[in-house]
Amino acid sequence: MEQLKWIILAIAIIMYGLVIVFQNKKVYFTTIAAILVIILAVAFKGALFSLQQVFFEIVNWNVLMIYLGSMIIASLFIYSQVPARIADSIIANCKNTGIAIVAILAMTGIISIFVENVATVLVMAPIALALCKKIKLNPTNFMIGLAVMSNLEGTATLVGDPPSMIFASFAGYNFNDFFVHEGRLSIFFIIQAGMLAGCIFFYAFFARAGKNKIEMTPAKVVSWLPFGLLLAMIFGLAAVSFIHTDFAYLSGLFVLALGITGILWYMFSQKKTGSEAWTLIKELDWETIFFLIGIFVVIGGIQRIGLLEDFAQFLAGVTGGSRIIGFLIILAVSIIISGFVDNVPYIIAMLPVAASMADSIGLKRELFMFALLVGSCLGGNLTPFGASANIVAMGIVKKENYPMNFGRWVKIGVPFTLITTSAAAILLWLLWT
Repeated sequence: MEQLKWIILAIAIIMYGLVIVFQNKKVYFTTIAAILVIILAVAFKGALFSLQQVFFEIVNWNVLMIYLGSMIIASLFIYSQVPARIADSIIANCKNTGIAIVAILAMTGIISIFVENVATVLVMAPIALALCKKIKLNPTNFMIGLAVMSNLEGTATLVGDPPSMIFASFAGYNFNDFFVHEGRLSIFFIIQAGMLAGCIFFYAFFARAGKNKIEMTPAKVVSWLPFGLLLAMIFGLAAVSFIHTDFAYLSGLFVLALGITGILWYMFSQKKTGSEAWTLIKELDWETIFFLIGIFVVIGGIQRIGLLEDFAQFLAGVTGGSRIIGFLIILAVSIIISGFVDNVPYIIAMLPVAASMADSIGLKRELFMFALLVGSCLGGNLTPFGASANIVAMGIVKKENYPMNFGRWVKIGVPFTLITTSAAAILLWLLWT
């Protein structure tokens, strides 16, 4: 078994290294690594898991269905023009340009609470670009703001981003637990402390953008039905969380059913052809779906072989049983790693470690698991390739002939990450120690 442990560790390290260096090929590497782990499981006759366990236990289909359904709803939400209409109303009611920019950034964060981060950036980018053209402002910093604010709030609810879904699955959290858990304010309010700090940061940054009021023609709404589907997803997940059942896929099937309903509406009510509907489906983020499946299998192998327990014991030894040292180590390591590495595999690997560290010190698991969430999700704002939303934002400004370099990003990303993470971490410490 010890030999198998080292083989699994080597596969994981090589996979992570290749994913970091060749991010555009990451699905190939995670798939190959998953296949190798499954082959080892078969060769060692169930030492890790059986093929049946891979399908029914290791791969988290509930998370995948929630992600797929929410992506469909987000795509239809963009098509409906409702976000653009809401943003235009915000601009019309703001006293000056600086306030309007901060209001749009705040709205970006609010949308990202319920919509995947990349989709949120795509929703808000046309609004930001239109405003920048009117006031003759370089859109680069505004676009960075859209990306980092969407990454910030994506952690706040169960449906905001894959890391939150993965955390909920591991910790047994339902939709409502993200707001209040065991009588204490939960991760939603902790993230809002970072949101408030982020808005203050950007107000100071964009205050010089201009004091003139901007007039914009309100966007014409195609339909309010996708907005209704979004609300149904939010309140439906809240309602499902009150249903006590052993059926593990209820919330995932519910969100996926809403997504399928949206596609049927898109085809029949909006009179779209099968080809157009298929295009919408093809343009969803399938890469992340298959990426997650591979990661689930590899991390499942790591967990079953006992490597995570070994790492937890190592970190517990480093902290010497100190709450504050353990808290700061998890937070700092998560920020640094997530600034350069996709946070999904990191969170999947580290959640059991954080929980075990908390258990070994005799703490509430939430203190370290929330620190992991805050650090890994907000740490993605550190660099231009720390999150998918960042890469999308860079691509958008490049198309507008405003190429963005690493240095320009970190001038905003580093102080924003430090300020927002500190605000969230302080509130987390006060609430859960």
